Amino acid sequence: MLLHDIALVYGRYLRQSLRSRFALLFGVLMPLLYLVFFGPLLTDLPLGGQGSSWQVLVPGLLLQLGLFGASFAGFSIILEKGQGVVERMRVTPVSRLALLLGRVLRDATVFAFQAVLLVLAAVAMGLRAPLPGVLIGFAFVALLSLSLASLSYALAMRLSTPQTFGPAINALTMPSMLLSGLMLPMTLGPAWLDVLSHLMPFRYLVDAVRDAYVGSYATAHMLYGVLVAVGFTALSVTVGTRVFRTAGA
Repeated sequence: MLLHDIALVYGRYLRQSLRSRFALLFGVLMPLLYLVFFGPLLTDLPLGGQGSSWQVLVPGLLLQLGLFGASFAGFSIILEKGQGVVERMRVTPVSRLALLLGRVLRDATVFAFQAVLLVLAAVAMGLRAPLPGVLIGFAFVALLSLSLASLSYALAMRLSTPQTFGPAINALTMPSMLLSGLMLPMTLGPAWLDVLSHLMPFRYLVDAVRDAYVGSYATAHMLYGVLVAVGFTALSVTVGTRVFRTAGA
């Protein structure tokens, strides 16, 4: 029954996404702009890591895609509450867990598709990375999308207007991007900034994906990245499920 409910909710929201092809492409626009206009500036620069500058930049852009896209996913819940959709779902027998998982699985699918487009563009610009490493990067994007979308929906269930939701998300995502080393490795900065960045869970994910993009899989970065990604996803889905159940989504 739960899997059936998840499939129903997932299918409903995926069809909505497919009907808006412009939104699918627009979501990848910001990372693509960084790729086109910022990436060439890093060519041949010593970035303190293995591989080319593209193997340093592209993993960060992939996780940036998941960070910003999934964090703002909750806007749809706020709109649905205003249109009465959430109220109508409240009286259906569909599992509350399915209402969350169907949504976040749709989000993970959309961001994985956008990640493929981003990597294809990066390959055209000079990225060379092993296929297993690229696939590992997609897996990390999917896990990050699942976790952040769950938290975003949970927050949106507690807030009533986009005017309160937007600033709250911006206050969380901007420091996360700056302190996680998404654009450049944090080891290039001063020691205090590098130490501070280790408090950000996304730092471990981007380090792991950068290792994967140079073909290094059995590393400490990979181990920490997997543990943080899986643990953060489990915690986020648990929090999101509890909020959906108590709020009667």
